[in-house]
Formats: sequence, structure tokens, C-alpha cells
Amino acid sequence: MSTSGLDADLTAEIDLAATLFDSLRDRSRSRLGVTRASYGEGEQMAHDLMSQLGETLDLERRIDAAGNLYLTLPGRDRSLPVIMTGSHLDSVPEGGNYDGAAGVVAGMATLARWRRAGRQPHRDITVMGVRAEELSWFPAPYIGSRAAFGLLEPEALDACRRPDTGKTLAEHMVLAGFAPDRIRAGEAQIAVDRVHCFLELHIEQGPVLVQRALPVGIVTGIRGNLRYRHCHIAGRYGHAGAEPRESRQDALLAGVDFIHRLESLWLEHERDGKDLVCTVGQFHTDTAVHTMTKIPGELWFTMDLRSEDNDVLLAIDRRLRIHADEISQQRRVRMDLGDYTNALPGPIDPAHLQRLTQLAKTLGIPAMTMASGAGHDAAVFGNRGIPTAMIFIRNEHGSHNPDEAMEMADFAQGLKLLVAAVEDIDAAL
Repeated sequence: MSTSGLDADLTAEIDLAATLFDSLRDRSRSRLGVTRASYGEGEQMAHDLMSQLGETLDLERRIDAAGNLYLTLPGRDRSLPVIMTGSHLDSVPEGGNYDGAAGVVAGMATLARWRRAGRQPHRDITVMGVRAEELSWFPAPYIGSRAAFGLLEPEALDACRRPDTGKTLAEHMVLAGFAPDRIRAGEAQIAVDRVHCFLELHIEQGPVLVQRALPVGIVTGIRGNLRYRHCHIAGRYGHAGAEPRESRQDALLAGVDFIHRLESLWLEHERDGKDLVCTVGQFHTDTAVHTMTKIPGELWFTMDLRSEDNDVLLAIDRRLRIHADEISQQRRVRMDLGDYTNALPGPIDPAHLQRLTQLAKTLGIPAMTMASGAGHDAAVFGNRGIPTAMIFIRNEHGSHNPDEAMEMADFAQGLKLLVAAVEDIDAAL
């Protein structure tokens, strides 16, 4: 393992990163936080900002048919597969400034370091600014990264509409000057064999690093998920006072029974040491029909189940459907969980995991290994067989809210690890 340059001063790169974060915040500030809508003005502003820096650093620029941005520092041997890093530049509505952007800023700071040192890598190093990672804008996962590999379902281009504009994904791509027909045809924008590895730096979106008082996490795996958007229970409305318990067909109590069984399965898996997290994001009656004095006749809810092991998720689905049938019979309701979407877990390359862990020790960076509960574009790269790794940065107050509070001192530690990893990989010819 090479240690050349690992202790180099990164003050200039940290200052550059701070300036970029300030510019991103100032140019996408909204009512509560920041808003950089997928295929909207805020996301485009962020891409333009990185492109401008790329021009200053004399990087090669490419924009693919889906609008993904690639900024490349050419290597001495351009026939070699590239080292790639980056993340997404969109945000949720009224979100925080660092989700996604931290990875692109770190990548640009890494290339700035190479330029400042007057050095040329052996192989190309590319920073990718990914489009449309956030599901808030279009109901399809990993739009930009999947489109880059020719994996985006053609129907998503016309079926997915942005809720604030009513326009389809394809329409937004056209308005932004991109080529959805090439994406519709499944044309890959990245050749898998041309990517040596993909490294993504990202803020942690949960509380683990804060709770452990550590600045950096090294990701062991990216949880996949099952998402159920249209769970429905149909019972029978009745009078709250006149209907005895034994004759009721209460949709809400059937739902409560079901969620209790879901949590019992979760606890069972925890006891067995299996990775699983479960969330019911929506759980509601029809307020236009249901009142205080009516027995609930209908209930709607959503579920989000996540695990590093997809077999665990599929087994949970089978057991939940058995429970749904049992409750339907016992409570004389009709429970339909509907279809689900399945995002596969993202594998982390063991060699890169070991490299990051060892480099953190060598550099004296306090770090821990941990699973990623949230999905990331890195999962798409990993599932394409590209050696992939992730670095997490401590972040107060979670994510997807205006109160994200990544400290620049923590970012500096993560950047130091990313810089070291890129230099070590490049040296390991």
C-alpha cells in the first residue's frame, strides 16, 4: 500500500469545498432549506457550478444523454479503466445542503489537489455528477445512474411525472436539452469494463456516527429495499356506538394488528442477528368519509423494508402475505398489500473496504464500519460488478431536512481518506 502524499496539507482543498458548499446553498436556498429539483433549475445550477470549476481545473467534460456530468483528469495511460468518484446533486424539497453534494464536492477537491500538486495520475480520474437520485421528484429509483448503464425502464420516462410541474421525466429531459429517446432505447452511457472502481463519499443520513462520536464511517454494504406504495384494507363502515365488537369489520384495527406482526418479525430478525429495518410511512383512513363516530371502513398504508440481504426481504414478504390472509379471515376484511418495487442491496468490494479501513488507521482518522441504511447510486455501480466503496461523514440531525449539519472538520477527515484511497488505487498498477 502506497503512503505517498497521504499527509499532504489539504487546506486549499477544504477552503475550495467550503466555497462550493456556500455557493450551492446561496443559489438554491428556498423557504426552509435548499431545493434542487431533479431536472430543474437547482440541479442544473449545481451541475453548471461543477462544470465551471472543471473548466478552471482544465478537466475534460462530458454530459451524457440523461444529463449526467463527467469531469475527468486525464491519466498518462488513457487505455486503463478510470477511477470514478462522485454522487448526486439534486435534493429533496426543502432539504439540506450536503446530501449528495458532499460527494461531488469531495471529488472535485480531490482533482484540485492533483492539479495543485502538478501531478498526473497513471489512469484517468473522473468525478460524476449524477442526475435525479432523489425519489421526491420522480417515483423511480436511481434514475441518473441506472440511465447511465442503460438500465432505466423505458416506461419510467413517460409514467413518472414531477408532482410540481405535471411533466413527465422524458419531457423534463427534453426541456433540459438531453436525449430521452437514447435512454428509452437502453443505450448505455458508461461501459462497465471502462470503470476500474467507484468511490462515493456521502453524509450519513442517520445518527450512528453522532452517537458514537466518530467523524467517518466506512460502509460495509448498502441496504436494498422492498417498497409497498398501495397497501389497502377494506372493511365495513358502521356506527361507533351501535355496532358490537364481534360484528365489526374494522379496517383500522386490522391494520394495527398487521403492523404489530410486522414489528414482531423485525424483533425476531434482530434477535437472530439478521439485518432488517421496517417503516410504515403512511397510515390513514379517508378523512372525507370517516368521522369520529364511524367505524373505519377503509385504510391505506405504505411500507418500506430494508436489508443488506435480499433473501431476507423476499422471505419477509412471503410471511407478511400469510399474516395478511390470516387477519383478513379473522377480522372479515380484505387486505391487499399490492405490488412492491425491489431495489437490490448494493455490494461493497471487500478489497476496497479493507483498503479504506487500513488507510483510516494509517492516517489516524477515527472511523467505524457500518451498513448504509439509505440507498445510494453506489449500489447501481456495485450491482453492475464494478468494485465499489463508500465513505460516510458524520452529520447532525439526519437528512432530507433543512437541519443537516455536517461540520467541515469532519468533511476534511473524509476528504483526506478519499484522497488517500484514490492515490493508493492509482499507484497500485
